[in-house]
Amino acid sequence: MADPDFWNDQVAAQKIIEINNGLKGKFDNFNALAEAVEELEVLCELLQSEPEDEDLLVELDQKVKKTQKRLQKYQLELLLSGKYDHSNAIVEIHPGAGGTESQDWGSMLLRMYTRWAQQHDFEVETLDYLAGDEAGIKSVTLLIKGDNAYGYLRSEKGVHRLVRISPFDAAGRRHTSFASVNVMPELNDDVDVELRSDDIKMEVFRSSGAGGQHINKTSSAVRLIHIPTGIVVSSQAQRSQFQNRATAESMLRSKLYQLKLEEQQKKKAEIQGQQLDIGWGSQIRSYVFHPYSMVKDHRTGYETGNVQGVMDGELDEFINAYLQYKLQENNPS
Repeated sequence: MADPDFWNDQVAAQKIIEINNGLKGKFDNFNALAEAVEELEVLCELLQSEPEDEDLLVELDQKVKKTQKRLQKYQLELLLSGKYDHSNAIVEIHPGAGGTESQDWGSMLLRMYTRWAQQHDFEVETLDYLAGDEAGIKSVTLLIKGDNAYGYLRSEKGVHRLVRISPFDAAGRRHTSFASVNVMPELNDDVDVELRSDDIKMEVFRSSGAGGQHINKTSSAVRLIHIPTGIVVSSQAQRSQFQNRATAESMLRSKLYQLKLEEQQKKKAEIQGQQLDIGWGSQIRSYVFHPYSMVKDHRTGYETGNVQGVMDGELDEFINAYLQYKLQENNPS
């Protein structure tokens, strides 16, 4: 980077800087983890000489828990080796058939991913939002900004199944609902995906937030339709039409890149980002609230009875299990 010709190719230079920052981050995290282990060793030695010191015991317990979380995060980072794992993540949630119950399930997933992102100090931006008829959502698109956001969240792509006693059923019957989650990396202009103006139809509309509240009274929201594939993306997060168009183009570029990597998918619904039918038998994970409490990932077999914890954003064990699963799948021994 000290080479005077380094910035001649700014795109290549930026890539090198991103790689360098990623490696530096892993190195810094390793050093911080090593220092934490040394501190634990010192505390253990002190406790051996002063076994009755309750304050020391409490401090040791707190540091052990903190170090365990740091170690878990570091182990996850080491499993992220995909080309775009370091990127921000675009997350789409589409409830399946089932009316208000399914739409409420969509909003529960929205809350789950938002809580998870907050726990990791990631920024969450709502790019597009369509409220449900009575409750919940009909669809939502999020941009989750943070180092390795896509690498973590790519494990969430698929159909999520909910089983519970529906609060919207006066008879108190058990319902099964589905929602599709699609996850894509946010891609820059340098990605080899051509956006031809002749292939894109733009529509504008008034942006609105949750509950139908208008963000502004002008037609600043943008919808882009990619004519050759039928892919539709919308952005209403920004105040200006120009900014929303740029955001929508980034989303479209990500979808087209995803399509390029999944050429075997031929159905139109799959092309639009719904790789699986939203229905029974196609789910990647089940969330059972009744007649028992269990969240189970059907790909990895990982499960937990702490349903509320998962809904509050505690997804790291599922993410870790998926990354380990993919590592073994790609490198069978």
